[in-house]
Amino acid sequence: MVILPAIDLKDGKCVRLRQGKASDMTVYSDDPAAQTRAWSEQGAEQLHVVDLDGAFKGEPQHVDIVGKIVEAAGIPVEVGGGLRTEAHIERLLGVGVARVIIGTRALEDSGFLSGLAARFGDSVAVGIDARDGFVQVRGWVETTATRAVDLAREVEKAGVKTIIYTDTATDGMLGGPNLAAMREMCAAVSCRVIASGGVSAPEHVKALKELDCYNLYGAIVGKALYDRKTTLAAMMAAAR
Repeated sequence: MVILPAIDLKDGKCVRLRQGKASDMTVYSDDPAAQTRAWSEQGAEQLHVVDLDGAFKGEPQHVDIVGKIVEAAGIPVEVGGGLRTEAHIERLLGVGVARVIIGTRALEDSGFLSGLAARFGDSVAVGIDARDGFVQVRGWVETTATRAVDLAREVEKAGVKTIIYTDTATDGMLGGPNLAAMREMCAAVSCRVIASGGVSAPEHVKALKELDCYNLYGAIVGKALYDRKTTLAAMMAAAR
């Protein structure tokens, strides 16, 4: 299992939100590229970046900073947040992003998603954010009537090979992942699934591994690393 440290961008800074709420934000660094180098030096294999301003505004807001992150990383970087058009995707791939993450638009337009999967292949992933099993969109400010597992099946049918599944109730809360929801998600599809939300200690990583889901590819870790509740080395050791 791969551990992906998270960098969330807001107003050009590296921040973390609790449960996706902009009103509950902590700033951890004014220099996202420097933070990226720190994760790379600690052995990170991949990096997960979210353009929070992009998520709220519906188009990328930090393309230049993402380019600096990619340059500093030296490892594959995946990026999500406000990607709604092919032009948005091309801009990010153009600065060296390895994988872009589509969110809201995946729910709204399956035909669009099929076209992206055909054109960009493994460079496109879909982020499915859910609370109580139902999909949330537009920076988690809207909860839909669509079940996360149903959307996942449609996403896979469209040709997407990677899903990032976030349980928004656990995100930033340091209380551990929603294991039942993760097991259900992995059972619903055969493509790669990356777990997000609440993964904040080595035992959480071990619990995910003990689900024994062959397609559970990785886990995203954010607040616990920034608050020094654990270390990247400890999380990676648990993943191995």
